[in-house]
Amino acid sequence: MVRTPLTPWERERGERFGALLRRARGSRSMAEVAAAAGVSAETLRKIETGRAPTPAFFTIAALAAALHASLDELAAACGHDPDWQEPALSA
Repeated sequence: MVRTPLTPWERERGERFGALLRRARGSRSMAEVAAAAGVSAETLRKIETGRAPTPAFFTIAALAAALHASLDELAAACGHDPDWQEPALSA
């Protein structure tokens, strides 16, 4: 299966989400949070670094529970930015 390339906005959203998770994790280790969420530390690492900018809903829900974060707050922090405009492609 071939994935469609991510838009610049989707990449930026993934980076924002990763930064948000790092801040929420605080001093807890990546391995500790990953284990509490039932995901691998590598999966969490990819999400936090923006290399997995579109994690599955259940992964996000599990991470939110492990971090004691609200899904609504996560969505609001990483939701659509109405002011963002994708740059025009040059021919």
